[in-house]
Amino acid sequence: MRTATKQRKTFETSIDISVNLDDPTEVSIETGVGFFDHMLEAFARHGRIGLVIKAEGDLHIDSHHTVEDVGIVLGQLIKEALGDKQSINRFGSAYVPMDEALGFVALDISGRPYLVFDAHFSNQRLGNFDTELVQEFLQAFAFQSAITLHAKVLYGDNTHHKIEAVFKALGRALGEAIRINPDIKGVNSTKGIIE
Repeated sequence: MRTATKQRKTFETSIDISVNLDDPTEVSIETGVGFFDHMLEAFARHGRIGLVIKAEGDLHIDSHHTVEDVGIVLGQLIKEALGDKQSINRFGSAYVPMDEALGFVALDISGRPYLVFDAHFSNQRLGNFDTELVQEFLQAFAFQSAITLHAKVLYGDNTHHKIEAVFKALGRALGEAIRINPDIKGVNSTKGIIE
């Protein structure tokens, strides 16, 4: 089983995360940021991965540190759980409609971290979640997992719908990329290695 667990404590946050890339049955998210919990659950369910997150942060300031630090640890764990990346598809992409909104994510488990983010949100806050933190989360996740990640909202009006489309697309794209493909012998790279 491709699994990984980590605890990370700073003066700003205490993060405890476990991931299971091969068993999606356990999904439990508690960050203290309700909308973020909803998005992470959508990501895990549509990615078909097990994900348990317990995070406590300095929410009396705002949700920035909590969201970013969850992205950091989650990215590290995805990279660890993938190990030597033998026989994975490596690439994944998904369009996800959410009512009037359409989100798109394409990613490459390349060992080369990069983020291209193209989305605009008219509503600056959803509950205690600042919508600009979508980009902060994706950047932390992409750089710590060493994934090249492109995320885009093609259109939409409702901020909740647009962000949810992105998180669901991220889950589906990652689920495709991490899937073991028996037709792939070794690592899916002309270099013979993905760092």
